Amino acid sequence: MGKPTGFLEHGRAKQAYRPVDERKQDWKQVMQTWPIEPLKTQASRCMDCGIPFCHQACPLGNLIPDWNDLVYRDQWKDAIERLHATNNFPEFTGTLCPAPCEGSCVLGINDDPVTIKAVELSIIDKAWENGWIVPQLAEHKTGKTVAVIGSGPAGMAAAQQLARAGHSVTLFERDDRIGGLMRYGIPEFKMEKDRLDRRMEQMEAEGVVFKPNSHIGIDIDANQLRKEFDALVLTGGACERRDLPIPGRELKGVYQAMEYLPQSNRICMGDDVPEAELINAKGKHVVIIGGGDTGADCLGTAHRQGAASVTSLEIMPRPPEERAKENPWPQWPFILRTASAHEEGGERLFSVQTNQFIGDDQGNLKELELVNVEVTRNSGRVSFNEVPSSHTTLKCDLAFLAMGFTGSEKPGMLDQLGVKFTDRSNVWRDRNWMTNVEGVFTAGDMQHGQSLIVWAIAEGRSAAASVDEYLMGNTDLPSPV
Repeated sequence: MGKPTGFLEHGRAKQAYRPVDERKQDWKQVMQTWPIEPLKTQASRCMDCGIPFCHQACPLGNLIPDWNDLVYRDQWKDAIERLHATNNFPEFTGTLCPAPCEGSCVLGINDDPVTIKAVELSIIDKAWENGWIVPQLAEHKTGKTVAVIGSGPAGMAAAQQLARAGHSVTLFERDDRIGGLMRYGIPEFKMEKDRLDRRMEQMEAEGVVFKPNSHIGIDIDANQLRKEFDALVLTGGACERRDLPIPGRELKGVYQAMEYLPQSNRICMGDDVPEAELINAKGKHVVIIGGGDTGADCLGTAHRQGAASVTSLEIMPRPPEERAKENPWPQWPFILRTASAHEEGGERLFSVQTNQFIGDDQGNLKELELVNVEVTRNSGRVSFNEVPSSHTTLKCDLAFLAMGFTGSEKPGMLDQLGVKFTDRSNVWRDRNWMTNVEGVFTAGDMQHGQSLIVWAIAEGRSAAASVDEYLMGNTDLPSPV
């Protein structure tokens, strides 16, 4: 390492964010750029630990100690080469990944871990600024054709890898723009969409053909694609939203998070939304049911729209501030996480369950009925028991369901292809990423279930390697998982 004693001399610095009062007035990204010298200091904290557990925690196998050392030495061009060796899109993971690598950092045994995610994002930003990101054209064309269906991170990674291997790749997307949930599920303040657009330009130059407005199984018969292409890769995500079928669910004002967030993103991109369809939190009392990342995205969006109040509900107990004894390093630390949106305001309630939505005579949502719950565990099974006499009501004009997803959407493409499913409603695949249908592969949340962006990119890369081997008999593409 460039500075073996760096971790002894310097403490961890927190990612800098724009001031709350400033950032709530616009939709620009909340994170500020790290100055070079403080960032090099943070990179110097990476220990000569011998066995870098950050590798084990990262599905991509990112060469984290290598590029930390290179940043400390001011060798930025070498750093981006190391970073791109394992990760097609470091700007996506650098902004959106919860950094399991940091949870397993060896320094975290008795100190704060290295700021890996901040270094990663700074490397890729500097690479774009200096024009180091250029198309990587295949040396020869194979004559093979591949259709990738779904343009989220798994689909984009698979498409780019296969194009670089020389195949003719077409990436289909049912929405009107490429990007999947990165385009329409992630708010602009969390990741500005020019990060996505410039990668698309690179991929187009590498030969990837984008086909938005192409709903396979609805607009285009899935089996027709099997005839037209030598292989298919299904990367459509786990889009079946978890619902909350309680009294009052039909009231006006109760929406899925993935009805609210895409509309807000469309407005940020200049699209017109009819007044009758507009979901706007301005002046309203907002309740978000679900305490994860999607709930935080709804929270930040409601702040920027001028909500009168925002309350986030979580059925699980409040996590501890620090690791519990039964959650030791290098496990993922189950601790209280405060997103940038939480810093902007709102109340967080834990160990509460929503029993019913209450409306007025016109069918408009006005209140929620809540009850406190206690968690019990029996043979690994979790149950939630109501606390007697703990019922209460909460003023609410808008409620957003941010409770995750339950699996893949079966009607349309998946039914047409006749793929098998796991007992968790995900698409089944073998060890080579192929479904039970010959020549049809799958990757990302569609087969994994709802997960992290870093897993999606890793699986897209791995599936691409299997497709390449299927088409050519062997492959030089990496397969991280």
